Amino acid sequence: MFRLLTNFYRRNFSDPQAAFLALLIIVGFTVVILTGKMLLPVFASIVIAYLLDDVVDMMARMRVPRNRAVWLVFFIFIAFLIFVLFGLTPLLSAQLTRLVSEIPDMLSKGQQILMELPDEYPLITEEQVLETISAIRRQMSGFGEGLLKFSLAQLPGLITTVVYLVVMPLLVLFFLKDKELIFGWMKRFFPREKTLMTGVWRDLDGQIGNYVRGKFWEMLVVGGVTAVTFSVMGLNYSVLLGVFVGLSVIVPYVGAVVVTIPVVLIAFFQWGTAPEFFYVVLAYGVIQAIDGSVLVPLLFSEVVNLHPIAIIVAILVFGGLWGFWGVFFAIPLASGVQVLIHSWPKIEEAEPEGSTE
Repeated sequence: MFRLLTNFYRRNFSDPQAAFLALLIIVGFTVVILTGKMLLPVFASIVIAYLLDDVVDMMARMRVPRNRAVWLVFFIFIAFLIFVLFGLTPLLSAQLTRLVSEIPDMLSKGQQILMELPDEYPLITEEQVLETISAIRRQMSGFGEGLLKFSLAQLPGLITTVVYLVVMPLLVLFFLKDKELIFGWMKRFFPREKTLMTGVWRDLDGQIGNYVRGKFWEMLVVGGVTAVTFSVMGLNYSVLLGVFVGLSVIVPYVGAVVVTIPVVLIAFFQWGTAPEFFYVVLAYGVIQAIDGSVLVPLLFSEVVNLHPIAIIVAILVFGGLWGFWGVFFAIPLASGVQVLIHSWPKIEEAEPEGSTE
């Protein structure tokens, strides 16, 4: 056993750069796990600055002074944040409140539809229908109580949220403006010879950066197109559903299945089996098809493909560790692990003398 461990260490960590990189990864994960909740505004600000820095670099390549580009991008970000807070959030809140208030009417309509099933399908008994209705009512009652408890539990964190809304934009500005200064300070703690870390970082930046930027644009495009399409077709809660559909792209496979349920149910309770219901379902299917066959290949052509099992495991692990942000970064983190495994230097052991091919 000791010999196996020794050979494993010699093969993977005999390079000083590899040993330092392994130590850096362990320290980084430890810091994130232990201080993730306390430093959440810092980590979120780093992600936002990372996204905005591409725009700054693009403007710099167009010969716009970096300092001026930073301030211009920052003001655009603040304008977008103001729109989300004072334009989109109140609308979402109003539609969500209205949806919750109409749930009893939806349940009554659904009960009427279920009660008609025994007449049309003799295999379904009235007792089965009543049991199903009772189970649905219990689930909806528990959902309402959970939503109320969640709302009350969020009240003490209102002050913290306000503080975050002030602190995070300032952090984003400093990360953008003092990027070179921060990198220069960090380089003092790294060894002089860092070709391995430079190569690994280049690969990670190509994978994680492309994924995060692509996923951000996919969320905006899919959510925006869905909201506009549903609004034009007259579907209730179009903006709320558009946001749900946009957020669903964070979790591949699972998200699309989960968000389909409220879309179909709301359309059904609004129109029943009228043609409008089928038009909405068809339009939603077309949006999902375009997203999967056109938008995803276009945005993520350079991202490492992961097996669905690896994606689901990554979502469960990182989502359990860091909640929403863990789910959002599950795939890029899993891709990062895959890049590390492929890029990690290995010293191949010599074959024993006398061995034949």
